[in-house]
Amino acid sequence: MTTPRTSPLSGSPTLDEVARVAGVSRATASRAINGGQRVSARAQEAVDEAVRTLGYVPNPAARSLVTRRTDSIAVLVPEPDDRVFSDPFFAGTLRGVNRVLSERDIQLVLLLARPGADTARTLRYLTNRHVDGAIVTSHHREDRLAEHLAEIGLPCVFGGRPWTGGERVAYVDVDNAAGEREATELLIGSGRSRIGTIAGPHDMTAAADRLAGWRQAMSAAGLADDAVEHGDFTEASGETAARALLDRHPDLDALVVASDLMAAGALRVLTERGRSVPDDVAVVGFDDLGVAERTTPQLTTVRQPVVEMAERATRLLLERVDAMEGSHPMRVIIPPTLVQRAST
Repeated sequence: MTTPRTSPLSGSPTLDEVARVAGVSRATASRAINGGQRVSARAQEAVDEAVRTLGYVPNPAARSLVTRRTDSIAVLVPEPDDRVFSDPFFAGTLRGVNRVLSERDIQLVLLLARPGADTARTLRYLTNRHVDGAIVTSHHREDRLAEHLAEIGLPCVFGGRPWTGGERVAYVDVDNAAGEREATELLIGSGRSRIGTIAGPHDMTAAADRLAGWRQAMSAAGLADDAVEHGDFTEASGETAARALLDRHPDLDALVVASDLMAAGALRVLTERGRSVPDDVAVVGFDDLGVAERTTPQLTTVRQPVVEMAERATRLLLERVDAMEGSHPMRVIIPPTLVQRAST
């Protein structure tokens, strides 16, 4: 291989120069730089050496035409902006996704789409293949995103079980029902018998599964399961729901709450009403993303490993993108862990 003569006025090296230095055709050089398909090991090595010698940087637009890849992955969150930037669940999700994408030098694109309002615009963006795939989290029943994404054929993985279309897409989820069932059984085992719950939104599968787990444990113990209020996984909604529950059931001696943020709101209401935690009312949350350790008292909670789940979802998505064809949808269910602290 000859060493090229360079000049400070010669500008950036071109693909033609790479091909000349490597002793291959321009087409072979292009294939070698953009994925190595149908390129011999000897030619690949020669092109790699020429790229290093010349300091050649591929043109992203040209590379995209060859590979049909954008080297970007979307994280789609159908939630209001203020919720996304205030809930530690989303911070953990983005941290896990970005950790895996960084290993592959792939860009994360965050798409915020308020439930219903921005769905059409977001689907147009995804249909036009501005990204290679999408991870969808915090989805709602009316979104029907699993069905839409399956129809356009975009590789995708859902964080959490979709309401509909789940047989056509891959997803990673925690066993929500088992986690809430175990939390309720902990309270029953400690002698609590008047146990209420603050469930999540009616239109989210995580909320429905956690509520089902609470009902299963209550039914198995022969306890009434009518002390239910719903929130939207925010602290304010936890306060509102706790007030409503205590107004209807002032004799409650325990609360199972479907998120730590809602549980933090419930703890404030219990303090306002002079109810001691855990002596008068024991409280269990769900998530363990930092909030549970900052409450007074610290919360017993069900830990869902959000960062790990996001990493698993991202690796699964990249496998589907690399396959360049449809593959059988995978479901990964991760067991939760009950973490006991002072609130019980």
